[in-house]
Amino acid sequence: MSELSPEEINIIQHKATEPAFSGEYDNFHINGIYLCKQCSSVLYRSMDKFNSGCGWPSFDDEIPEAIKKLTDSDGRRTEILCQNCDGHLGHVFLGEQKTAKNIRHCVNSLSMKFISIEKLLEQDNTNNNFGKLILAGGCFWGIEYFYELEAGVLATACGYIGGETQHPTYKQVCSGKTNHAEAVAIIFDKNKTNETKLLDLFFDIHNPTEINKQGPDIGSQYRSAIFVINSNINTQKEIIENYINNFKKNNNSKIATQIENTEKFWLAEDSHQKYFSSRNQAPSCHYRRSNNT
Repeated sequence: MSELSPEEINIIQHKATEPAFSGEYDNFHINGIYLCKQCSSVLYRSMDKFNSGCGWPSFDDEIPEAIKKLTDSDGRRTEILCQNCDGHLGHVFLGEQKTAKNIRHCVNSLSMKFISIEKLLEQDNTNNNFGKLILAGGCFWGIEYFYELEAGVLATACGYIGGETQHPTYKQVCSGKTNHAEAVAIIFDKNKTNETKLLDLFFDIHNPTEINKQGPDIGSQYRSAIFVINSNINTQKEIIENYINNFKKNNNSKIATQIENTEKFWLAEDSHQKYFSSRNQAPSCHYRRSNNT
C-alpha cells in the first residue's frame, strides 16, 4: 500500500470529494494508464478518458474486474471503488449521452496516480506486471486501431523504430531514407494476455508474406517486423522466434516478418496517435482475416 496524504486519506478511505475543477487529472490528456493511488491496481486507460465538463476526470470504460460498484450511502447514486483495496474513487452515472458508451465514471484525481506511455516503454518487461511488444506491418494507424480493442491491452502508441536518425519525423520516415518502420508500441497486462495472444492478432490483421509493403502502402517503412528492445532479448526473442516458426509450419508458407533488435522507440507526432478511434472510423488496409474466411 502507498503512503497517503491526509487529503488522500479523507477521499480514498473516508469517501470525501475533491472540489470540482481542482484535480490534477481533470483537464489532462496524456497517453498512459491510471492506477489506484492506494494499492497501484490498474483502473483506467487514457484512451477511455473524455472531457465531460463536470470538473472531475471522466471515463466511459474501465479495466475489466478493476472496479467495484455499490449503492451509495445516499441511496441514489452508485459509488465506485477499487476492486482490490476498496479505495473510494467516485461515482458512476448512466444515460447522460456524453459518449457512445453512455456511461461516465466520475473519479477524484486524488484517488489515482498516472503512468505515461513514455515511462511504461522505459520499463523492463521482467520487472512488473506490464509487458510491451512493438509491431510493424503497414501503416501504424490500422495496427493501433485493433490493439486498442484487444483484451488485456493497457496502452498503445504509434511511433518510429529500427532506423538511424534521432528524433525522426513522419516526413523523414516516409522518405525511406531513415530505415525506420512505422510501428505500434503495445503495453499489456501480463495477468490478462501474453505475447502469443497478441501475435495471433498481428498475424491475423496484416499479410506477413509481403516484403516492404502492406496493401497500397509501399516502402521499407511499411515492412513486417517485430522489434525487441535489447534489454528484453533473453525474455522475449525466444517467444517470438518460436511463434514465427510454428506459424510457418502450420500455414506452410514463407513469411517476410523479421525480428529486429533495437534500443529506441520514437513516439510519432500527436496527429498520428489514435488516428481512427479519435475519428470514429475503422481502417481498410488492416482487417480481421479470421472473420472473413
